[in-house]
Amino acid sequence: MTIHAFDFDGTLTRRDTLIEFIRYVKGNKEFLIGFLKHLHLLILMKIGIMPNWKTKRIIFQYFFGGMTEEKFNEYCEKFAHEKASLLKKKGMSAVNKAVMDGDQVVVISASIENWVTPFLLPRGGETAASPRGGLVGVTIIGTKVQVVDGKLTGRFLTKNCYGEEKVRRLLEQYPNRKEYKLVAYGDSRGDHALLDFADEGHYREF
Repeated sequence: MTIHAFDFDGTLTRRDTLIEFIRYVKGNKEFLIGFLKHLHLLILMKIGIMPNWKTKRIIFQYFFGGMTEEKFNEYCEKFAHEKASLLKKKGMSAVNKAVMDGDQVVVISASIENWVTPFLLPRGGETAASPRGGLVGVTIIGTKVQVVDGKLTGRFLTKNCYGEEKVRRLLEQYPNRKEYKLVAYGDSRGDHALLDFADEGHYREF
């Protein structure tokens, strides 16, 4: 069996979807205010003092903590539908080709599963990436959000799916490593561990 593991942000998309999703839900003004409030954390993250996962969680909690899960998922569905142009045509062609060849496709991302999933598996099974609505069967592995009493706490149920965590989550899903060939695609330092782990790694392929 061959598994094609694709990173999402920057590999299959043109831009970071966390930033785009915040802007989509909150608007440019609230987005800018929120990021200015957390600019010091972003700087600390860039210079390696603040870990990536912690900065992301604080920002996510600021914007979405307290929102109902139902409302959040509605935004995720609409975001994927209305922002399908964020997807790279060459990247999605590679996803479709792998599926048509009968290989397993995994999209593994640090982004939140709730909005990654409808980009690849919209309701009805049609992909937003294909202008003719081709069917795409994929497994989504991403960061999961914590929900209590129907509302987002702003915290995560899983570790940020980044770096070594991508390898760990992939092995959690597909533990028998000797039974499959792994082809990985990524575009940033958060993908290096997965690319090194793969039998065949593609860096910034698209």
